[in-house]
Amino acid sequence: MREPSVALVPAPGLRRIAGLSRPALVLLVLAALALISIACFMTLGARGSWSFIIPFRGRKLLALCLVAYSVAISTVLFQTVTNNRILTPSIMGFDALYILLTTATVFFLGAGALTGIDPQVQFGIEVVVMVVFSGLLFRWLFVGEERSLTLLVLVGIVFGILFRSLSQFMQRMLDPNAFQVLQDSFFASFATVDTSLLVVATVIVVLASLIMLRLAHTLDVLGLGRAHAINLGIDYRRTVVTILMLVSVLVAVSTALVGPITFFGLLVATLAHSLVGTSRHRYVLPAAALLAITCLVGGQTILERLFAFDTALSIIIEFLGGIVFITLILRRAAR
Repeated sequence: MREPSVALVPAPGLRRIAGLSRPALVLLVLAALALISIACFMTLGARGSWSFIIPFRGRKLLALCLVAYSVAISTVLFQTVTNNRILTPSIMGFDALYILLTTATVFFLGAGALTGIDPQVQFGIEVVVMVVFSGLLFRWLFVGEERSLTLLVLVGIVFGILFRSLSQFMQRMLDPNAFQVLQDSFFASFATVDTSLLVVATVIVVLASLIMLRLAHTLDVLGLGRAHAINLGIDYRRTVVTILMLVSVLVAVSTALVGPITFFGLLVATLAHSLVGTSRHRYVLPAAALLAITCLVGGQTILERLFAFDTALSIIIEFLGGIVFITLILRRAAR
C-alpha cells in the first residue's frame, strides 16, 4: 500500500535565506567570513589581561580595516570612472610617488628624519602631496576629451618611471646605513602601523565615505560610459572630479599608513565583480570592502599565529594580485 506523501515545508528562516538573490547571499557570506577573521584576530593566542589585549589588538585591527576599506573602495571607484577593470590607482604612479617622497625626506633631512619627524605631520604632508598630484593628473586624463586605454597606461608608466628615476638618483648618493633604513619603507607593512595616525585617518575616511554616499546614485550610470552618463543627465565633469579626489584621498591614506600596495585593490575588485555577478555598486562596493578586510585581517592572523612572521603578508598579496593582473591582460588580448 502506497504511503501518503508528506510535503516538507522549510522553516521561515530557511525560506528567507533561499529567497535571497545571489549578490545578497554573497554579501551575507562575506560578512560572516569578515566577522570570523576579526574574531580570530582578536582572540587567537591571547594570553594575559583582556583589558590590555583588546585595546592593543583593536588598534591594529582598526588600521587593517581602514587600509582594506580604502584600497577596495578607491579601486572600484577608479575602475568605474575609467570604465576599465584593469586600471587601478596604484598603477598610475602612486607607489612611485610615495617612494620618491620618502627618499627625498631621507636625502634632504637625513635617515633620522623618518623617525624624528612627527608622524602626523609626515602623514599630512604625504596625503596633501599625493592628493594634489593625483588631482592634477586625473583631471587632465579623464575630465577633458576621452583618452584611449593605451594613453592612460602610458602616462602612468611615464610618471612612475620619472619618480623611480629621481628616487634611484637620490638613493645612489646616500650612505649605506641611510639606504638600509630607507629600504624598509619601500614595502607595505601591516604589522607595524603607527596607531597615532588612526584618529586622523578614520576621520578622513569617514568624510570621504559620506561624500561617496551622496554620489552613490550616479555610480551605476557612470559605469555605462561617458556618453551615456551625459545623455542621462549626469554632470559628468563635476561628478568625475569629485570621485577622483575621493579616490586620491583614500589611496593617499592607505599608502601613508602602511606603504605602497600595487595589486591588492585589483585582486579584491576583480573577485568582488566575479562573486556578486553584477556591476551594481550597491553590491560590488561592500563586497570588495568585505573581501579586503577578510584578506588582510585573516591573512595577518595566519601569519602571526601559524607562521610566526616568517613571511610578509604584502608579498603574498602582491603575488596573487600580480597573477590576477596578468590573467586579465591575457583575457583582454584573447578577445
